[in-house]
Amino acid sequence: MSSTLNPAGRFDISNVTSEGVAWLASAGTYPRSTLALWEERPSAPVVLPCGSTFDVVNVPAIFGRWMLDRLWDEGPGSGPVAAYRGRMLLFAAPGTAQRLPSLLEWEEWGSRSDGIPPLLCHGTGDAVTVPAPSAQDSGGPGPDSRLESRWLVAPDTRHPWLPGPEILLWAAVRAARAAASAAVRISIFPPRDQDAKVYDVSRRR
Repeated sequence: MSSTLNPAGRFDISNVTSEGVAWLASAGTYPRSTLALWEERPSAPVVLPCGSTFDVVNVPAIFGRWMLDRLWDEGPGSGPVAAYRGRMLLFAAPGTAQRLPSLLEWEEWGSRSDGIPPLLCHGTGDAVTVPAPSAQDSGGPGPDSRLESRWLVAPDTRHPWLPGPEILLWAAVRAARAAASAAVRISIFPPRDQDAKVYDVSRRR
C-alpha cells in the first residue's frame, strides 16, 4: 500500500505503506508473527507494546483533533495518529509518556494549561491496540462510524518521525486556547466534512 494524491493534490495518508507495516511490527516481541497475521488477516487490529519503538499519547477525540490541527497548521506535523473507540492515539517518541506529564505539571505553565483534559500517556510496560494496515473509516453517517479503529495519519516509512514531549505540550496548550476561543463563537451548524481533513505529509519532519 502506498500514499496517493487525491484530486485536490494533497496526499491521502489513510493507508499504511509496507514500510509502515514493518515499523509497526518491529514494536512487538515477535515481529514476524505480527507480519504473518497481517498477511493472513490485513484488517485485524493487534495489541503492541509501547516504550521502545514508540510511546502513545491518548486523548479525547475532539481535543485530539484540535491538537492535530495545531501540529499540521502551525507546527512540524505529526507522527502516526489513530482513532480508537472515540479517542485519538498520537504516536510519539519513546520517553514521551514519562516526560510529558512532568512538563504539564510545571508551575510556569500556570493558567496556560487550563482547559487541557487529562492526557493518558502509554510508555514502557503499557500496550495499545493498533489499527490494522487496511483499517478504514466505516463511512457511515451514524455515530458507530466514529468508533472504528482506523488510521488518521498512517505510518508511511520504516522510521517515521515522532514528536517528543515538548512538541505535544506545545500542541496541547494551543489546542486548549483554540478550543476556548471557539467556545465563544459556537454555531448551531457544524462544519462540513469534519472528519474529511487530509494532512500534507510533505511537511512532516
